[in-house]
Amino acid sequence: MSTFQAPKGTYDLTPPDSAKFLAVREAISAPLRDSGYGYIETPGFEDVELFARGVGESTDIVTKEMYTLTTKGGAELALRPEGTASVLRAALEANLHKAGNLPVKLWYSGSYYRYERPQKGRYRHFSQVGAEAIGTEDPVLDAELIILADQAYRSLGLRQFRILLNSLGDKECRPVYREALQTFLRDLDLDEETRRRIEINPLRVLDDKRPDVQKQLTDAPKLRDYLCDACKAYHEEVRALLTAAGVEYEDDEKLVRGLDYYTRTTFEFVHDGLGSQSAVGGGGRYDGLSEMIGGPALPSVGWALGVDRTVLALEAEGVELDIPATTSVYAVPLGEEARRALFAAVTELRRAGIAADFAFGGRGLKGAMKSANRSGARFTLVAGERDLAEGVVQLKDMESGEQSAVPLAEVVAELTTRLG
Repeated sequence: MSTFQAPKGTYDLTPPDSAKFLAVREAISAPLRDSGYGYIETPGFEDVELFARGVGESTDIVTKEMYTLTTKGGAELALRPEGTASVLRAALEANLHKAGNLPVKLWYSGSYYRYERPQKGRYRHFSQVGAEAIGTEDPVLDAELIILADQAYRSLGLRQFRILLNSLGDKECRPVYREALQTFLRDLDLDEETRRRIEINPLRVLDDKRPDVQKQLTDAPKLRDYLCDACKAYHEEVRALLTAAGVEYEDDEKLVRGLDYYTRTTFEFVHDGLGSQSAVGGGGRYDGLSEMIGGPALPSVGWALGVDRTVLALEAEGVELDIPATTSVYAVPLGEEARRALFAAVTELRRAGIAADFAFGGRGLKGAMKSANRSGARFTLVAGERDLAEGVVQLKDMESGEQSAVPLAEVVAELTTRLG
């Protein structure tokens, strides 16, 4: 056993389980790629202030959960705890919003880091696929992103997830609600930390998961009662578009999400098979974030879906992904001359786009055929001195067990035909 182990709260992805994560990433990103979203990749660490301004200084992420470091030059950096602020920073830095084609539609995939108490479904290092549509205020865009996430999950075979939907209002109506909520919260029996949050961002108190807090919030003012006419109309249009598309959702007036930058549309994907960590993804509109981090006014909307939590949701539903074998052809040489000949054949198969592997290490026929079976290959090539003297190799169909001699010069053409 190695002297070292993965840090607490993290995990390694190793075959064959890693294939499941790759398949989930592919399924989530496929609808985005078909809808005009281009791939973006940002550094694993950013200026601490980017997240303090964007995510919010009162959030648990910034106050408790960020991994921070000071460089030799004195710069304060943080491992990215979420993707939206980084993607928007990169889009602004590259002036993508000035290219004349708004919204700027981007998708990303990567690892994120938060210092949290490790438990099933909650890790200190986790993987997400996200999407952002930057620079346009349009309920159709909000609906598009929710529909694409729903499409991605259904393509994986998930059925037992729910979509929670709410509106957080905008800079016109939210301050009125904020004041009413603060007045209500100040009279409750809350700890000092929560009382400080009341003054900084009272909506975050609604997101508190502690039962004793939730019990006191039963009669809290409802944001829907304070929405201005414009926000009400916007939210109704999002709801109507989702209904027309056949996407089911649940109105959740307490849905806040954990980040300060959300405005208007907010949504969450939850799966009840995951226990307390039921959220598998979520997002919303963030019309003021660009200005918070020093950019121009760019109304935007986006989401992030957890890859690891999606895998747990698949397991909870008993969904088995159809993951093709990584190897189609496995070559088994018998003797040194056969090693050279079959390795050359394997190289040509790979160049022709056929997944091929080789029995390395000079193992005997029995051991090499066991490896061929474990590889999941559809066909096995076997050759010894007698075969090579006749200019052929033995081609075995691993499903039917049938074996036939094929001229060595025709192996690539024959396998291309058989594999379709």
